[in-house]
Amino acid sequence: MPTVINPDAVPKSLVSELIRPSQVHGSLYTDPAIFAEELTKIWFKTWVFVGHESEVPEPNDYVRKQMATQDVVMTRDRDGDIHLLINRCAHRGLQVCDDQKGNSSSFRCPYHGWTYRNSGELLGYPYNKGYGGKGRLELGMGKVPRVESYRGFVFGSMADDGPSLLEHLGAATGEIDRLAGLSPKGEVSLDAGWLPHKTRANWKFLAENETDGYHPQFVHGSIFGVTGSPIGALYSDASTAVTRALGNGHSENDLRPEFRKFAEPMRWFGTTPERVPNYVAAMREAYGEDAERRMIEGAPHVMIFPNLFIAEIQVFNIQPNAANECISYATAVQLRGGAELNRRMISQSIGSVGPAGMLLADDTEMYERNQQGVSMLDPEWLDVRRGLVRETTDEDGFTIGAATDETGMRGFWKQYRALMEA
Repeated sequence: MPTVINPDAVPKSLVSELIRPSQVHGSLYTDPAIFAEELTKIWFKTWVFVGHESEVPEPNDYVRKQMATQDVVMTRDRDGDIHLLINRCAHRGLQVCDDQKGNSSSFRCPYHGWTYRNSGELLGYPYNKGYGGKGRLELGMGKVPRVESYRGFVFGSMADDGPSLLEHLGAATGEIDRLAGLSPKGEVSLDAGWLPHKTRANWKFLAENETDGYHPQFVHGSIFGVTGSPIGALYSDASTAVTRALGNGHSENDLRPEFRKFAEPMRWFGTTPERVPNYVAAMREAYGEDAERRMIEGAPHVMIFPNLFIAEIQVFNIQPNAANECISYATAVQLRGGAELNRRMISQSIGSVGPAGMLLADDTEMYERNQQGVSMLDPEWLDVRRGLVRETTDEDGFTIGAATDETGMRGFWKQYRALMEA
């Protein structure tokens, strides 16, 4: 007899009553039960950015990574394949990899000497007579079931099936392509080292903020004033830049309309061709006439759901620890064949998001004040309606708003709700 499922008996998501078209409830950022639901339905189900192939360039290279609350080891085996291994011994649960990075074909648990291949299979265990002899145990390190890369960006999904990485990325692939297209060799690397920044705030505050064009003039006004940076003008009522929801929760601040107005190569980087002549020459040799367009339009400013943020010259990897804490890992973009520009990218990244970097410090202060604020009782809701009355649809069918509109946030919450209610 077939089983009849009563729809009323299926528990509703905890978030169903907490997200409105123009508002989100403060408990979404504070409730441990909602965070636990997010782990199951988002972080352990959809595609999550983990790292970059350039971090493990040689066979047997490995590097420790974080996937939400999971300690994982990204490895490249002797055949060149990338793996994401859960850093846990199958015997008594110890972490088998202690170092942050290195080169090894195997990992040995320090507790009882169980040894694993860098693709996760169990190689051996001491005194095997206690288990009936050698090769009698079919145990191994846990593996992230699905691991795929796009132009070197490595993503993992804890779910055995579901949309492919390309289906998840959708239009965001074009933004990664834009970034790679600024390299004379068409490739980026993320091997300059990652700086972790622990933030006492919910991870969603960071994800929302990354394409929020409403805050830069206020939060970063002091650094713009000191440095004479023209970035602030990109985010104002007078700006021709747009905010675009790219679908699947991804969004961008498209600054290209502003840079096209000036038609000055390298303006997006705050420099001139004369100051990076070798890079400019390499781009012109690689791309011919199209090199000028690439160097005028510059790099993308895109948030890829749920945790990859490409901020022109830096990449951020956001990973949650708890409802009220997350870590944001930052590194400088490096363009293959662009050594002259790469040195400047590292210097600028240190100044903006390094240990004493002013941009990240500004934002982090806001995140942590946000977190303190949402624990207050009244008002209960946060407002995300800015620009709702003037949103339009572009020629590709994407929702766009003005430079300072909260179009990206609403796209984030639409995808968040879809995953949480699935």
